[in-house]
Amino acid sequence: MKPHHLFLGLAVLAALAGCGKPASAPEPPAARVEGAQVIFAAQAPQLTSLTIQAAEPRRLAISHLTGRLYLPDDATVRIFTPVAGQVTAIRAEVGQAVAAGAPLAEINSPDYGQALAEARAAEANRAVADKAYAREQDLLAHGAAAAKDVEAAQAAAAAAAAERDRAAARLQLYHGSETGRDQVYVLRSPLAGTVVEKNINPGQEVRADQMLANATNLFAPLFVVSDPAKLWLQVDAAETDLAELQPGQKIHVASRAFPGRVFDGEIANIGPSLDPVTRTVRVRGVVDNPGGLLKAEMYVTADVVRDETKVAGAGVEIPSKAIFTIADKSYLFVEVAPGRFERRAVEIGTEQDGKVPVLTGVAAGDRVVTEGALLLQAVLEPAS
Repeated sequence: MKPHHLFLGLAVLAALAGCGKPASAPEPPAARVEGAQVIFAAQAPQLTSLTIQAAEPRRLAISHLTGRLYLPDDATVRIFTPVAGQVTAIRAEVGQAVAAGAPLAEINSPDYGQALAEARAAEANRAVADKAYAREQDLLAHGAAAAKDVEAAQAAAAAAAAERDRAAARLQLYHGSETGRDQVYVLRSPLAGTVVEKNINPGQEVRADQMLANATNLFAPLFVVSDPAKLWLQVDAAETDLAELQPGQKIHVASRAFPGRVFDGEIANIGPSLDPVTRTVRVRGVVDNPGGLLKAEMYVTADVVRDETKVAGAGVEIPSKAIFTIADKSYLFVEVAPGRFERRAVEIGTEQDGKVPVLTGVAAGDRVVTEGALLLQAVLEPAS
């Protein structure tokens, strides 16, 4: 092969080899540092390592306290029988709504029968005594009776009226009337509400002294009636929370039975003493129960809002992983513009449930770097 042909072939091969090699991609511009800010160019790959989240206004609350719901004492009645006897009929069942005075059960009771007979007899005697007194007065007016006879008749009428009043009061104690059926005592609800408990069956023997017994497993109330529109809440608050608690504060209650649903209430009473073992104080709240969704003896989570008037000055709340420490001072990064991140010194509170309150340095709505803050710090101060 001639020399010039060999040189031409080598040149062609070199050209072909150069065409097959891809051109190298341009290096992305390095991040710039301006004071306390780190600036990345648009589409910089470092931006994919950052997670940004808006700071949320902080709610001053004692979060996630466990509480127990129970029937309100001021709207609940535990009903016993005031007479002894045998149950003959049940007129209400658990879950049934009843009005005040509605019948719950019927009891065949000799005690009630005696009280009813005494009331009827006393009324009859009073009527007879009144007629005798009126007759003596008429005879005295016509000169056919002595004054002492009139006075005796008057005293007898007064005694009969007193006996009638005594018998009627006893009958009223049983919530009965003279028109009742002989010996059939009707056990009634003293208030409007819902029957939440029933411990009575037809044919059962009941006694008036059941309410005095201490064996509650054997002598439970015959009926429990309560108004379910509100329930009471018991929360055991820590000793450190006492300074921020006061009656009238709002409560937000959540139940696992209704995810995402919040029930409103307020603190009604704070216990006078601490439990010596748990060092907690009992706090009683009243919770609205629309539709009767919540049930007594449910365990719920309660947030007690400390002071809604101070929420605006309470700072913000962010994930705790956004905070890093340098020389015992807390810092975080805020995105002040697209690709521009500023380091800020902040004052923080106590971490709870993975979040920390930020009292100064960040406002609600600021875009805080929650992941990748240490990467930005390494760019800002490589030697730190």
